[in-house]
Amino acid sequence: MTRIGIAGGFAAFALVAGVAWAKIPPPPPLDEKGKAAAEEKKAKDAAAADKAKADQAAAEDYAVKNYQSNMKKAGKPIPKATPLAVAPVAPAAAVKPAEKAPEKVPAKDAAPKKS
Repeated sequence: MTRIGIAGGFAAFALVAGVAWAKIPPPPPLDEKGKAAAEEKKAKDAAAADKAKADQAAAEDYAVKNYQSNMKKAGKPIPKATPLAVAPVAPAAAVKPAEKAPEKVPAKDAAPKKS
């Protein structure tokens, strides 16, 4: 196949997929049971995220302790942790929007027009 044929096939596929996607109706609004289920799912997701953070912290602590114990066994000095320098970030409310530039007024002709 030629490159033009392949490109045409992709364009046709994109057009058909776009039309099909546009015809899909939006989901109906949630009823009371749906809202309760959504809140329950949100709570479960938050609990899972907290557990994942705790597991990550425990794994990091284990890795650091393992590294330090291996350094002690080898008789090497344990390096001190160096803090990362992070620039402070201004809160979003304190950032002022850029001032709008004044609009330019079209210049009038200096010489009068002859008719």
